[in-house]
Amino acid sequence: MRLLRRYGEPVATASPSPAGSTPAPSGPGPGPTPALRLLPVIVPALAVGVASALVLLGVSLVAEKLQDVLWETLPDALSVGRYSALWMIAVLTASGLVAGLLIRAVPGHAGPDPATTGLVDPPLRPGVVPGLLLVTALTLAGGISLGPENPITAANIALAFWLGRRFLPGSSAELWLSLAAAGTIGALFGTPVAAALILSETLASRPGPGALWDRLFGPLAAGAAGALTMTLLEHPSFDLSLPPYTHPHWGDLLSAAVVALAGAALGLLAVYAFPHVHRLFRALRHPVLALTLGGLLLGLLGALGGHLTLFKGLDEVKTLAADPAGWSAGEFAVMAVVKTAALLVAATCGFRGGRIFPAVFVGVALGLCAHALVDRVPPALAVTCGVLGVLLAVTRQGWLSLFTAAVLVGDSAVLPVLCVASLPAWLLVTGRPQMQLREDGTPLG
Repeated sequence: MRLLRRYGEPVATASPSPAGSTPAPSGPGPGPTPALRLLPVIVPALAVGVASALVLLGVSLVAEKLQDVLWETLPDALSVGRYSALWMIAVLTASGLVAGLLIRAVPGHAGPDPATTGLVDPPLRPGVVPGLLLVTALTLAGGISLGPENPITAANIALAFWLGRRFLPGSSAELWLSLAAAGTIGALFGTPVAAALILSETLASRPGPGALWDRLFGPLAAGAAGALTMTLLEHPSFDLSLPPYTHPHWGDLLSAAVVALAGAALGLLAVYAFPHVHRLFRALRHPVLALTLGGLLLGLLGALGGHLTLFKGLDEVKTLAADPAGWSAGEFAVMAVVKTAALLVAATCGFRGGRIFPAVFVGVALGLCAHALVDRVPPALAVTCGVLGVLLAVTRQGWLSLFTAAVLVGDSAVLPVLCVASLPAWLLVTGRPQMQLREDGTPLG
């Protein structure tokens, strides 16, 4: 317990006594070495990582079962087209109504306004977690354009903090927060690298004692445990199986920069519209009304963009990538714009969910649009640069954006060009508002 409390703290050193003076009474000896401080973290980290993955897997399985009922069993029983415009509008509107009623009824109202939350936030009260997970499962099943990352991370942080402080009352809050966040992110992406990259940005912005890798030791173990648990039980994959990008060309640098800038510009449009759309929904002054209206708008957008623009987008991007020639450039552009609008509505009207996976869909559709317009632009390069640009604008996290874009193609040849493309895109997005609001509704700078 004492070592957990000292996690990340510097080792105290004794100062020498002046020559000839009487030695002062000896106080506590030197603290444990860095290795001894870190060793006790391993077991809690592994436990939190496994538990975080199991929470994610449990919510995902419940959402999948409910999704099958909403989008297969019911429409088949009613002899209605599974993804007809009428059915999409009905299901999404009903999802908004039910989500609003649940948020109004459950303890803690399923957490704070999601427009004011980020990926890694301070712990919620444990009583909020059941309602938050219930609303998240409904969001995932109902076709809402949000992913599970934000609410699942928040739930795991709350549970890890509550249980950790209960069994090890002297441990630090930051320890449990970082372990739960890393375990969840590792499970989401199927690799601890994503967790290490995201937390390295967070830790770099917070000055603290100890080497960076000392501070990442526990989170990396939690991320590895979460990733391995999810991989063994679910076998997640982000690879879109696009034609390999084998050899960079000089012309690819210009193409990559243009596509990344287009993605960043589209993402920034959503970022700048974010506080205004949120203000319109808040003016309704009632979560049930706001979410029902939001669900109706999402249904109309789904009818416009097609059923592939529904849901979090991870399975849908694989459908797009499996047949890049199956849609025209105009159809890809419509899907990118509709998904952006759907993400904007879903994230501002009160649905609980994250913005990373829908943003990936926007980037993939935009990249395939660029390839359809100019077929000399390799599809793998176009897709990764589109995802990179959109994520840079939406998340403002460089490592996360680069990692997510690169993992979609699993080809190291794209990395140098991708890094070059990130430079002009970052110049465009840096210093701009973020897609997150303060409590008063103003955007974070």
